[in-house]
Amino acid sequence: MLKEERQAFIIKQINLHNKVLSSDLSIKLNVSEDTVRRDLNELAESGKILKVHGGALSKSFHYPFQQVEVYAKESKKEIAGKVVNMLQDGMTVLVGGGTTMIEVARMIPDGLKCTFFTVSPLVALELAERSNSTVILLGGQLSKNSQIIIGSQVINQLAEIKVDLCILGTNSLSMADGLTDSDWEVVQVKKAMIRAAKKTAIMSIAEKLGSNQNMKVCDLNAIHYLITDLSPKDNYLEEYKSAVSLV
Repeated sequence: MLKEERQAFIIKQINLHNKVLSSDLSIKLNVSEDTVRRDLNELAESGKILKVHGGALSKSFHYPFQQVEVYAKESKKEIAGKVVNMLQDGMTVLVGGGTTMIEVARMIPDGLKCTFFTVSPLVALELAERSNSTVILLGGQLSKNSQIIIGSQVINQLAEIKVDLCILGTNSLSMADGLTDSDWEVVQVKKAMIRAAKKTAIMSIAEKLGSNQNMKVCDLNAIHYLITDLSPKDNYLEEYKSAVSLV
């Protein structure tokens, strides 16, 4: 594979999953980790990605308030609109982070009266700016990579609440492996968020369906709603119909 092809693949993976690990890319591309690191360095120097220890991050995920192009933004807006339609006055909602969740926060109508708990400072700022709902930011250690609160402190706080609905973005989702991620600390927080909710909704652009990472968050049977940018009747979603409610 030519260098240009490798780097195009790397950018595609970062756009889809927000974060990639050098070790995973090495296996997928069948090249050495040194080759991957050189590619990541070149992409970072050209301003296309953010290089971090062990991998790289999407710039749009890390700098949502700057003029950075968000991958599949229209698809994420489509998902966000569906999420907002699920919300009703009086609900208590627990939300995660990510670019799709920020689009949701930006669409919350001023008249909606909900209580939002979140582990994302960025999402909390958007919610506080655009709604009259109550916004509660859970505390703890801020992950520089995922930009959400992680660690035992936030997990303990999550154990003390019970919300009507938990809304999470996804790194990867498949019928066989369920909801998966590549960050151990993030996985533990997502598990605690799901336990804190009566029902859980997962947001995912269609391109992420059928993919998987090496750490499991939960099986599909722990998810109540799958919200995508496709129509629930789309044939591409056929295999998911028996496991979750499609929105």
